Amino acid sequence: MYTEKTMKRRIRTLERQIEKIKTELAGLGDLHPGSLTEQYNVCGTPGCRCKASPPQKHGPYYQLSYSRKGKGTTRFVRREHRATVARQLKNYARLRQLVDRWIDLAMELANLRLEQDKESDP
Repeated sequence: MYTEKTMKRRIRTLERQIEKIKTELAGLGDLHPGSLTEQYNVCGTPGCRCKASPPQKHGPYYQLSYSRKGKGTTRFVRREHRATVARQLKNYARLRQLVDRWIDLAMELANLRLEQDKESDP
């Protein structure tokens, strides 16, 4: 498939790409899985503005939903914490992308090394 020179070059390239991923992973910061949604509610108070025509619902309220170890959880997030939680969610999504990319590169690297070892065996 590859010449020996090309294979060595590709192995070095893969190793460098994996090192870049490791460096980026180390700098990600706080992580949180899930999604953040904006909610508006209607209360039970008769004559409230949320029952007017057109209705003026209460909110926005921010809701964080996630699953961890098979358990789903939802909780409200204060408005002043919304940006922090959004950054944690973005970091987590990036973590998943980087890990998936690392796995792809590692599999290719492992296959190349196996092929290289096979060619060097007498």
